[in-house]
Amino acid sequence: MHNEPFTVLVVEDNAEEVILLQRAFKRTGLDISVQFVVNGEEAIDYLSGVDRFHDRVDFPEPDLVLMDLKMPRKGGFEVLEWFRNLQEGALIPVVVLTSSNREADVQRAYSLGANTYFTKPTSFEEFRDMIKTLYEYWSRARRPKPLVTRH
Repeated sequence: MHNEPFTVLVVEDNAEEVILLQRAFKRTGLDISVQFVVNGEEAIDYLSGVDRFHDRVDFPEPDLVLMDLKMPRKGGFEVLEWFRNLQEGALIPVVVLTSSNREADVQRAYSLGANTYFTKPTSFEEFRDMIKTLYEYWSRARRPKPLVTRH
C-alpha cells in the first residue's frame, strides 16, 4: 500500500495552462503531489535527478508524467525518446497532453512510448475531470517506489 501522495510531473511551457492545471489538480481533492517543469531539458534533469532536482525527497520520482509536445529547448518527442531508452523509463507512464490533434503527432508519440495521448481540454471542468480519470486509472497501476531518505 502507498502512503506517500501520487506524484505527477507536468512538463508544460505555457504559463496560463500551468495555472489552469494547478487549479484543476487542487480542485480534484485528491492526494496528488504535482511538480512542474517548463521545458524538455528541465524534464530530463528532473527525471534524471540531477542539478536542482537531485533531492528525491523534495523532487520525488513521478508516478506519472503529463507532457506537452511543443516546447522550447527540447520538445516532448525528444524527451519521450530519451526517457524510453532508459531501463527505468519504461516503468513510469507518460501521458501526452498537447494542443495538436495531428494524426502524425499521435502516431509518433505512441511509437516513442507514450502510454496515452490527449488533446488539451478547453475548459477548467474538463481539465479537472481528465486529471481525476488519469489518477483513478494510473494510481491503481502504481508500482512500488524505492525508499528514499535524506542524507
